[in-house]
Amino acid sequence: MKTFLRNNGLSICFILLFIGALAGQVVLGFKEHNKELIEEGAQLINFPAYLTSGHFIESTFENWESEFLQMGLFVFLTIFLKQKGSSESKKIDETEEVDREPDPNRKDAPWPVKKGGFILQLYKHSLTIILLLLFVISLVLHFFGSLKDENEKLLLEGKPLETVSSYLGNSRFWFESFQNWQSEFLSVFAIIMLSIYFRQIGSSQSKPVDAPHMETGE
Repeated sequence: MKTFLRNNGLSICFILLFIGALAGQVVLGFKEHNKELIEEGAQLINFPAYLTSGHFIESTFENWESEFLQMGLFVFLTIFLKQKGSSESKKIDETEEVDREPDPNRKDAPWPVKKGGFILQLYKHSLTIILLLLFVISLVLHFFGSLKDENEKLLLEGKPLETVSSYLGNSRFWFESFQNWQSEFLSVFAIIMLSIYFRQIGSSQSKPVDAPHMETGE
């Protein structure tokens, strides 16, 4: 168990933080949504009903969507875009280990490397593909959650409901998306630029403390 915790400490820490934050969101979101329903003169809903409500689906997946978009673009753009001095960039004028072609004869190489062909070509880009696929899935779920939440409000007001096609042009959905996207892009810009001049000893995301500012890479 000690070995398992040592080898997987980072992922365990973040999944526990995720579970804790999600639990907080669900409990407080449930209370907030029922408070809104009271203000609108509607009936309260129970906890299971909240988990399938537009309010919960929209608020959850609009955040997941922006995270996966940020990570997917960051992984992809760091293939060919560089930032001198940043620990988050490849070196400016050097070929790095990640640029070399995979060796099927390497000990313990993943099976797609040994398989070769189309499987290998797909595997060479699999991290970007899966992150952007998760972005698309989250975007779709965010859209339908936002649409459901909007129609739940329109139903209470006795107004005509939105259709899928009409809601695609609704400013609410795109506002929800862009307000999250901009914060994610800002956070990536911040770590790229701040890692040029600031350090954190012991972190894999920082350059060594005594590294020159314009030394690029970790």
